[in-house]
Parts: sequence; structure tokens; C-alpha cells
Amino acid sequence: MRSTRSGSLRPLACLAALALVAVLTASCQTTQSTDTTGSIALAPVDQSDADWRRDVVVYGEKYRANPADVDSSLRYAQALRATGQRAQAVAVLEQTSLANPSNKMVLGEYGRALAEAGEYQQALDVFDRAHTPDRPDWRILSAQGAVLDQMGRHEEAQRHYLTALKIVPNEPSVLSNLGLSYALSKDLKDAESTLRRAAAQHPVDPRVRQNLALVVGLQGRFAEAESIARADLPPDQAAANVAYLRQMLAKKTDLPIAARPPAGSS
Repeated sequence: MRSTRSGSLRPLACLAALALVAVLTASCQTTQSTDTTGSIALAPVDQSDADWRRDVVVYGEKYRANPADVDSSLRYAQALRATGQRAQAVAVLEQTSLANPSNKMVLGEYGRALAEAGEYQQALDVFDRAHTPDRPDWRILSAQGAVLDQMGRHEEAQRHYLTALKIVPNEPSVLSNLGLSYALSKDLKDAESTLRRAAAQHPVDPRVRQNLALVVGLQGRFAEAESIARADLPPDQAAANVAYLRQMLAKKTDLPIAARPPAGSS
């Protein structure tokens, strides 16, 4: 994943990408320990492209030597996703899940890879196997919500986020996803209040503030939106985002709140 400082985040690009952020963020924020998600830390999120390409080679060799090895497979798939090879990442995780059918680490990452590749229904099916009703995993619940948002099933998505928040109250990634889900369903008032709650947590993910700026701007409060955006973007980029949003609102066409991305990015 790249910081929002790497380039101007057009408002419509934000809208197009919102739901899948949850899936990918959940993957990147896990730890080496076997937590409830079963995910592992695959690599620092600020790796360079050269580092990711190196990982493709290193872990690709380890995977080919033993496709059933969980650690090598997950790290290889992560590197593939980071270099845009999403279909191959899905194929790798599919093979590893067949060799480890009850391993929730593998199932969680497999579901995220499927979601990133746009295979939403299959991702939901895999996520259902990645945790159980008696041991719900808040990260998987949030990822399920993100996929449901991509499918336009916003009320279902919001129920998943709210269930996750019962497990981890004030978790900023879940709050952010819930706020974006409200935005997708055009409930901008609840979207703003939820994103403000997310932005009040520490540390603050810059994307949360950018999403808040977007929702504030969608309500016509452009100066406030630009002020929020400036916390993470250079002034010219923050101004460009707001100007672009003004232009879209002025067209009086239906804003693509429910736009779907061609694919996510990690």
C-alpha cells in the first residue's frame, strides 16, 4: 500500500476504491503471531517495488519447493499481489488452501486475494470458512463487509461492521469502513459522524482523514473539506481534489457513490 502523499487522490477515485481498502488493510496489519485472523505479517507496507519483486523470486522458489508450506505461500501471494499479479496470487492461495483446508490463516488471505481480484461471491464463500460463529474474527467480519459493499449490499455490510465493532469498539479501520459504507448508501450524515469517530483514534491512518474530507465535501462544505485534506496532502493536491469535487457536484449528475474499482491495491 502507498501513502496518500504519493499522489493526488481524486475524490471519485476515493469513492471507487473505498470498500476494497478494508480487505487489503486487514491483510497488511496482521502480525506474525497466530491471532484470531490467523494472518501473518508478510512484509512492511512501505517496501519498494524492487523489494516486492525480490520477494516474488525468493518466496516463489520456496513455494514451488513446497506448495503446502503456509508461510512461504502467504508471503509469495502477498508479493504477487503487490506487483499486480492478482490472478496468480489467487491461484497460489487456492492450491495452499487445498493442502491446508482448515487453516484459517490461509483462508483469510485467500478470501482477501479473491476480493481484490473482483471474485466477490467466491470471496464471501471462503470468508465464511475463515472463522466460525462461536469464534468470530473482527477482521474477517470487516473484510466481509467490504466485499458486500462492493456488491451493493450495503445494509448487510453495515451489519457486519457493527458486529465487528462489538468485538473491537472504536477500531479505526472498522469505523472507517462503516463510514464509507454509509457514504456508498448516500447516508452522508452518518458517514461523517462515523468517519470523525475513526479520525479521533490514534494513530490516524491518513486515508481516514481523506475519506472524511471527501464526505464533508460531498455535503458542499468545500473549505472545511480542503482543510481536512491538507493534514495529509500538499496544499495544491488538497485544493485540486476539492476543485474536482466541486466540478462533479456542479454537473448535477448522479455522483457515482456506488462506483466499483477495476481492482484494489495493497
